[in-house]
Amino acid sequence: MPAKTTTAARKPPARRRKPVPRARIGKGLTVPKSVPLHARVGMRMAILAASQMDAHKTTVMTRKDAAILRMTHEGCTTCHGNGQIFTKDKKTGAFNGSKPCPAKPTKAKASRVKVALAARFSPDKRTGLIGWTCPCGSKTKPKFRDAKEATRDLRDHEKKKHGGKTVGGAWYGQAGDATPTGTPAVPKPRTSRPAPARSKNTSPPSPEDGIVSSPDFSNPATPIPEGEYAWSATLTLGPAKAGSNPAKDRTGSYTPPPGATVGQLLYGLRTLHAQECGIPIEDVVLVRYSLNKK
Repeated sequence: MPAKTTTAARKPPARRRKPVPRARIGKGLTVPKSVPLHARVGMRMAILAASQMDAHKTTVMTRKDAAILRMTHEGCTTCHGNGQIFTKDKKTGAFNGSKPCPAKPTKAKASRVKVALAARFSPDKRTGLIGWTCPCGSKTKPKFRDAKEATRDLRDHEKKKHGGKTVGGAWYGQAGDATPTGTPAVPKPRTSRPAPARSKNTSPPSPEDGIVSSPDFSNPATPIPEGEYAWSATLTLGPAKAGSNPAKDRTGSYTPPPGATVGQLLYGLRTLHAQECGIPIEDVVLVRYSLNKK
């Protein structure tokens, strides 16, 4: 009679665990009333300082996570180097969430030193993170990994300040405009233009002489002549202060319709920046701009 063989039970695949919230320093601690007054004041100050340090540590950790995603997705054509994608509503075109980049990372590893420097001193340390703003004036800088965390923090603010009812607050994401790395663009060679013949006539230059004064594009009321133009602008959020301000550089081309002015173009740039960042247009500040004819 053949011996019976037993087959080993197949082990089920490991399930993905839900992320556990990080431990909070000083959570649940209370100041006893039996100690003297000066001791109670000191304990309250110590707990407050510990909570502030813990909040800063959590913010730095989220910046590190965002820096790792930017480094491992550098040159990605799907997320443009952010590591995550901000989704839009198909009907309204407004941002309604975020999701991780489905593409394969371009790099397998990121340097710990570069990640630490990028999370603390880089001008793009908040790129890829999400913050929220409320019409009452309260807002947070981008420090959340996804839109759910930012929405949860916004709802907590509404419970404390607005009785749990929304007043039109929304979250916004900071995304870099970096294009994928590739072959650098070769500049077009400049063609020399023959100088116009000088004459003793002191009359103002005319188009026939080859010299035409360019319009003053620094004045918003200046009409833009017909043709194709290249524009570049730097925009930021909120009133510009002395020191470093998180700003974005944007470039593009523009073909003005009949009767267009510089002010209409600048309003369109501020509107575009406000829609993409999910912020009111009143919070957009135009730092500088340039307009040149192609």
